[in-house]
Formats: sequence, structure tokens, C-alpha cells
Amino acid sequence: MDNAGGAALAIVLVVLIVFVIIVLVRSVRIIPQARAGVVERLGKYQRTLNPGLTILIPFVDRLLPLLDLREQVVSFPPQPVITEDNLVVSIDTVVYFQVTDPRAATYEIANYIQAVEQLTTTTLRNVVGGLNLEEALTSRDQINGQLRGVLDEATGRWGIRVSRVELKAIDPPHSIQDSMEKQMRAERDRRAAILTAEGTKQSAILTAEGQRQASILAAEGDAKAAILRADGEAQAIQKVFDAIHKGNPDQKLLAYQYLQTLPKIAEGSSNKLWIIPSEIGEALKGIGQALGGTNPDPGADGSGLFDEEPAKQPGS
Repeated sequence: MDNAGGAALAIVLVVLIVFVIIVLVRSVRIIPQARAGVVERLGKYQRTLNPGLTILIPFVDRLLPLLDLREQVVSFPPQPVITEDNLVVSIDTVVYFQVTDPRAATYEIANYIQAVEQLTTTTLRNVVGGLNLEEALTSRDQINGQLRGVLDEATGRWGIRVSRVELKAIDPPHSIQDSMEKQMRAERDRRAAILTAEGTKQSAILTAEGQRQASILAAEGDAKAAILRADGEAQAIQKVFDAIHKGNPDQKLLAYQYLQTLPKIAEGSSNKLWIIPSEIGEALKGIGQALGGTNPDPGADGSGLFDEEPAKQPGS
């Protein structure tokens, strides 16, 4: 009997120790940082646990699964949406939200992630349904703003704050994609042709402007060169004139120079006819006087050869 009583006492002690351990485990809880816990006492909301060490009443208080208070990112699968011009596009959305009220997130909605997904889908269809395909592709910021406003207003009573909503991808049908690619290719070809034509036009304008400037500069250079040549010739003539006057030439020298100049008049292949000036007689006369020292007979020095016969008077 003593052995049986000792064994029973040992069993009771073991049971008590196990019970105490279970009570301690259920009584002492540690809440991690950025987590929150909702405590129910006898099935009714009692309090919200903050991060740190807390004590619960065993078998009376029940701690619900902890809630993550950090900002969460949920990517929803592509959703088919019909645009205003009756085209079906597939849109991927990404929602950034954060639990701000653990009590409301626990008791106001059964599954807040599923609720956010369904609300995002319906709101997206309402917003994109009023836009055509081109507006839907180019108005992402507008769509994001409208989605965020509707979601934040609807999820506020659930204890959730929606910070951002992003459209990850908008995929139109393949036939529309091919048409858009052809349109963009044609637009790029048109722009390339316009740029090429503009370049050719500018090049022609610059070339013509350069040629005009070159012609103007060449004409100005020719004019200045002609002026300089004329000035040089005028100075040369003036110097020759001054030299002649300073040398005080006589009639003999002038006649000799005059005869030397006559052959130069006949130079050139285009001269077919040589007209003897009437002054040649005076020149020959001067040369004859220089050589003979006397006044020769008329015609002896050749001056009379070119004199016209005086007209006879009537009746002589």
C-alpha cells in the first residue's frame, strides 16, 4: 500500500508540475515589434496587446493570431476590364496598405486582404470602363489616384489605410497590339521623313546663304582690286606725266615716241584694218627736221603724202 500511495503521489506531483507549466505558458506572452494582438475574455473583446511582455489569465483570456502592423504589398492577378470602346484589357494591380486599427481589422471584416482585392477589381472596372483604350494607357496616374481614393475611403472603417495603388501592367488584345505597333512604326517613319526633309531644307538654305556670302565677298574683293588697280594706274600716269614735264621733252623726242607707239596699235590677231592717223605727217616732219636740221620740201618727209589736196576755187 505504501508503494501504491507513493506512486500515486508522484503522479499527482507530475500532473501539478505539468499544469503549472501550461498555466505559465498560457499566461505569459511576448508580443514582437510591429505586431499587435487582440485578447478576448470569455469570448468578448477585452484589449489590444502592444509589443512587449504581457500576462493573461489562463483559460479565461484568449489571444487571437497576431496582426502585422507593417505596410504590406499585395499583387493581385490580372483582371479583365472592358474599356469604353468595348475592348477587353488585362490589368495587373499592386496595392500598398497598412493595418492601423487591429480591433477593426479583426471584427469589422472577415478577411481584409480578400476584401481589398475584390474592392480593387470592382473599382478598377468602374474607372477604366469610362475611358477608351488610349486614355487607359496614358492615364495611369489618374487611375491610380481614383483607385486610392475609393479604396482608402472604403477600407477606413476596417482599420486599414491604403497608401498607394499602382497599375503594374495594362495588356490590350494581341490584335490591338499589332495595330498599335504598325501605327507607331508609321508615325516614326513619318517623323523620320519630316526630319530628313527639314535637314535637307536647312542644308540647302545654308548652302545658298554661303554661296551668296561668297559671291558678295568676291564682288567686294573684285571692286576693291579694281579700285586699287585704277589708283595704281592713276599714280603711274601721274608719275609719268610729272617725269615728262620735269624732263622738258622737245618736239623731236615726242615725235620719236609717237612713231614707236604706232606698231603697238596694230598688235593683236583681231586687227584686220590699220588706219593711219592724220597726225603722222606732223610726226614725220618733226623727225625730218631732227635728222636734216632743215625744213624739207613738202612730201619729202612723207607729211604731204597724207595731206588732202586743196580744193580748187571756181574759175581758177
